[in-house]
Amino acid sequence: MSTKSSAGQRPLSPFMLGLYYRFQWTSLLSFTHRLTGVGLAVGTLLLAGWLVALAGGPQSYAAFSAHMSAWYGQVLMFLWTWAAMYHLGNGIRHLFWDIGKGFDLKTAERSGYAVVAFSLVVTAAVWVVAYYV
Repeated sequence: MSTKSSAGQRPLSPFMLGLYYRFQWTSLLSFTHRLTGVGLAVGTLLLAGWLVALAGGPQSYAAFSAHMSAWYGQVLMFLWTWAAMYHLGNGIRHLFWDIGKGFDLKTAERSGYAVVAFSLVVTAAVWVVAYYV
């Protein structure tokens, strides 16, 4: 199947960044939104594992907890938290687009920066609260 249209011999979709299209901030944000969606789905397996371990009793929970307390478990949880905050912020951004707001290039770019800032600040806040409050 060809990735080119017959009308102008141009690509059908901008998914081929670098090959046919120049880098755009909004394209990176769109790709990241999809990636965080997948990460949240996979990360939900951690939540299911936690529930199974909890139902399995103290020994099962202790074994699971040991992994989640290790550095790699903490990294996974941090990334899952960031993915949730990014996906939430970008989802709200998409809701504005659904009602026809924020489509102009300048606003789309600025709202993208706001989503990234929101995700980083809220992720940091969640972890500060989790460890120090």
